[in-house]
Amino acid sequence: MHALLVGLAPLLIAHQTLAKSPRALSTDVLVIGGGASGVAAGIQSARMGARTMMAEETSWLGGMLSAAGVSATDGNHLLPSGIWGEFRSRIYRHYGGAQRVATGWVSNTHFEPHVADSIFKSMASAEKNLTVYYRWRFIAVVKQRAVLVGARFLDLQTGDTLLVRAKQLIDATELGDVIASAGIPYSLGMESSASTGENVQVPASNDIIQDLTYVAILKDYGKDADCTITRPVGYDPLEFDGCCLDYYNDKSRIAPGVDCAKMMTYAKLPGQKYLINWPGYGNDIYLNIVGLNAKERAKELQKAKQQTLRFIYFLQHQLGYKHLGLAADEFPTPDRLALIPYHRESRRVVGVVRFKIQHISDPFNPAHPLYRTGIAVGDYPIDHHHRKNAEAPQHLGFYPIPSFNVPLGALIPTGTTGLIVAEKSISVSNVVNGTTRLQPCVLLIGQAAGALAALTVQRKDAKALLVPVRSVQRALLSSGAYLMPYADVPVNDPHFAAIQRVGATGLLRGKGQPNAWANRTWFSPDSTIRQSELIEAIPFEMLSATERKQHTEPTLLTIEQSINFVAMLRQQAARQTQKFIPSWNTEKIGEMARTNWKQWGLDDFRLPRVITRRELAVLLDALFDPFSMYDINHQGVIQF
Repeated sequence: MHALLVGLAPLLIAHQTLAKSPRALSTDVLVIGGGASGVAAGIQSARMGARTMMAEETSWLGGMLSAAGVSATDGNHLLPSGIWGEFRSRIYRHYGGAQRVATGWVSNTHFEPHVADSIFKSMASAEKNLTVYYRWRFIAVVKQRAVLVGARFLDLQTGDTLLVRAKQLIDATELGDVIASAGIPYSLGMESSASTGENVQVPASNDIIQDLTYVAILKDYGKDADCTITRPVGYDPLEFDGCCLDYYNDKSRIAPGVDCAKMMTYAKLPGQKYLINWPGYGNDIYLNIVGLNAKERAKELQKAKQQTLRFIYFLQHQLGYKHLGLAADEFPTPDRLALIPYHRESRRVVGVVRFKIQHISDPFNPAHPLYRTGIAVGDYPIDHHHRKNAEAPQHLGFYPIPSFNVPLGALIPTGTTGLIVAEKSISVSNVVNGTTRLQPCVLLIGQAAGALAALTVQRKDAKALLVPVRSVQRALLSSGAYLMPYADVPVNDPHFAAIQRVGATGLLRGKGQPNAWANRTWFSPDSTIRQSELIEAIPFEMLSATERKQHTEPTLLTIEQSINFVAMLRQQAARQTQKFIPSWNTEKIGEMARTNWKQWGLDDFRLPRVITRRELAVLLDALFDPFSMYDINHQGVIQF
């Protein structure tokens, strides 16, 4: 594949690309990879004032969403967080609204890959602090002692070898190539349930990764057209037996759930196009190319391309869809297939924390409060593609979980300075990778990586590990990103930020709910809360056992009682922290609440009235500010 890219004519290269690349450059932040995470990281870092450079091997930006052709987004429909929300809004504007992109049944948002590329290029070009170099292949990192200080690249247009020095690197490659070059410990393959503590019935660790796919986009050229491709070598229609109900002969195979007509509209795109990315005896293939070099990868990936071409021929010749042909107006490749394969799995760095399924299924467990450190949100189920490898466990598709947030520490390698990790290479278990790998979540992981990188270069010590968690979260909140996955408090809600901040402390908690392809966590802002519920939610570090015993009534909390709680929490914080906390008594807090109630966007201030969760969040945020009051470490533990 890489040799093929060298011969491509440059297409719509953004204005930042130079005619001849310099041999040595320097920058604050170097983003290696312009895929989903990379482009988000570069944009966010640049917006926060850091001189940022992005190096991308192809001529496109967006990775999975564009160059790999997976332009039917999975998840986060009710969580339009940060750059994902910006991108989707531009998609809506391009096509004329949300309903115009609800063209298939696998997603709420479908679009043509080249449109995604153009949108990301437009977003990147708008950032004066961001320079993008296309068709640069990563070669190796540059170290000084144990610190990563830059990277070397091959310019595929000129053949030059290039050196870029940077204060902070971000690994946004598709397969975690930077962490491998740096010699940083990582995981690859499946872990046993015994080793992770995840109750998912994986009996033994192994080196199996998920199937990958070489995506194609077919276009309807009219009912009388015959777009049938040349019969591929080795074609046998029985290879695709069971892809749909209309072609299901071998009953020992897993039964398909749809007929062929529905299979074809699985990811129908605008413009009468069809995304071919079918897992059930379709064009998935098992190839583990992670440890190979560029030449070896390109050779192996020919197998994936042939898999897809055989499936296309099957659709055209066997199922009668001869009027659907490879789109000539999508990918700038001689074979009209995607620029890169859709990798569902890569190396996974050993990070400051390891994000596992128990952190998703039981987020408020006091033993592992990683939710307090959240920097990206996702709501897709655990979804593993292993149909093409009989040795792989087959039960990990759509494992039920609630929606979740990704902890900041999963982006920071342990024992390494100078590198932040994004894309699919963050520190998660193999099982959890099955949900954090989806496009919107990966975009948001990249945005968080960019925020962390920008804050890191502003520090004298220049160590990502030392950047306070709350500083990164503040930067993301100010960029319209979610910290907590509350589906019922959208970003345009006037109290979004207050509810997000209080939610990230644990004083008020949402309730998670597995829900097919779109899991949920509900904050229920307009419902009420009992005193006993609030006491149970307040972290033990914030309230003494004696004070807890005095407030265990199951009665509904009133505005007056809430004010008393604020006073009590402030007094406890004054005793615990070294921060200056003005000594406001209950009367002063009550008067401040009464004076500011309408200014906060709230109505009906009456002390005896039962308070809503929304009002309580605003009150706590404004007059106690637990988000700033208590610092936390990367494990989510409160620091005094």
